[in-house]
Amino acid sequence: MKILLRCCLLCLCLPLLAHAAELRIDLGQGARVWTTAQLLARADATAVTIPDDVAFRRPMHYRAVPLRALLPGLRPDQHLQFVATDGFAAEIPAAVILNRQGAEAWLAVEDSAHPWPASADNGKHAGPFYLVWTDPQAAHVSTEEWPYQLATIRAIPDVDARFPAIVPEARADAQVLRGYAVFKRTCFACHTMNGAGDARLGPDLNLPWNPTEYLRPDLLRGFIRNPQTLHRWPEAKMQGFPTTKEMSDADLDAVLAYLRYMAKRKTSPP
Repeated sequence: MKILLRCCLLCLCLPLLAHAAELRIDLGQGARVWTTAQLLARADATAVTIPDDVAFRRPMHYRAVPLRALLPGLRPDQHLQFVATDGFAAEIPAAVILNRQGAEAWLAVEDSAHPWPASADNGKHAGPFYLVWTDPQAAHVSTEEWPYQLATIRAIPDVDARFPAIVPEARADAQVLRGYAVFKRTCFACHTMNGAGDARLGPDLNLPWNPTEYLRPDLLRGFIRNPQTLHRWPEAKMQGFPTTKEMSDADLDAVLAYLRYMAKRKTSPP
């Protein structure tokens, strides 16, 4: 009876918690904290339809605010980090947010009166803040640039400046350099490299072992496409990149080239 009562109380509290959630935005001149109620009440909050949503893998309808409107004074040369409550940390150049090529970033805000469903991939709750895009292909927005469960948006130095130990030498092979660019945009949102990085969702990809050192290329390629091909694990957090739309074969080859390159450049964690 006590357990049932606790469950009922928890169910009653969840909408209140979602409604009272806060998003912290810091562009370096003092942080601004927004609540769900404040964001939903903004004059520029509007209905947005996402035909092919990344988290739910189906059309979704949101109440959302143009992200640019929440980032006054943002410059194209700045770099943004989007930190989720589960340790995911997406790195997105400000120029992608400010682009005028058709793609537009929106902050979707969950209304407790109309809660979102569970994520299609892992059953997670995506709210109360989720970065979604209209016409993402116009700016080549990757699936890792759709962070949900957002807690913080902040302007910080870019990855190269913060973590020089993971940057390939300028004379490195062109495929390695391409792989590093893809790695930053995709893998680095969940993983660290040589202990460097802000993400806390997945394991380090070089210490103590780089995956290229213990997996055949075909197995590693299959694992990146679909982690369940290596181990059947319903609780696995990694969702993979199952189609070439999410990661092209050329980009996958480049990421493997970068991983092989870094396997010979292990360093102590910072």
